[in-house]
Amino acid sequence: MTVQDAMARRGVVTTEADGRQRLEFHRSWPDPVEDVWSALTEPDRMARWIGTYDGERAPGGTGTFTMTHEQEPVGEVMTVVDCEPPRRLVVSWVGQDDWTVELDLWREDGRTVLRFRQVFAADADVADFAAGWHWYLDKLDAEVGGRPVPRDWDAFAADVAAPVYGMSTGS
Repeated sequence: MTVQDAMARRGVVTTEADGRQRLEFHRSWPDPVEDVWSALTEPDRMARWIGTYDGERAPGGTGTFTMTHEQEPVGEVMTVVDCEPPRRLVVSWVGQDDWTVELDLWREDGRTVLRFRQVFAADADVADFAAGWHWYLDKLDAEVGGRPVPRDWDAFAADVAAPVYGMSTGS
């Protein structure tokens, strides 16, 4: 794995021409695109790594998304902006400025590659969000590739997030 690949796995933040910040992750698996898509979108598999979505699953559809692995799960209204199975999913949180997540899948060198992107306001604390998304994507790794499930958030933050993203772990 190259340094660039490792950085993309942990998350890379770049500045857009308009000053907003783009967070991007790359993950890959030997599994077919359809299997990774299934982990991203099928209710039973989603629940194991991120949460639940109750609502219409088509472009323009809205529903309630709950990140059930949070300390205090809260359902939030989400809109499906784009959905092109099994290659692209774009979702946006209703009422949250700049809270759109893009997920793209493709095959490269015999592996399925996931590109996760989210754009934030210029003044957003992206490091905090990056650490959280890294934890969730590690949970997705466990669901798709059978890797070990990351420890609880506090242990993850102490071991991985703090040194990588410069976060304080409260110690």
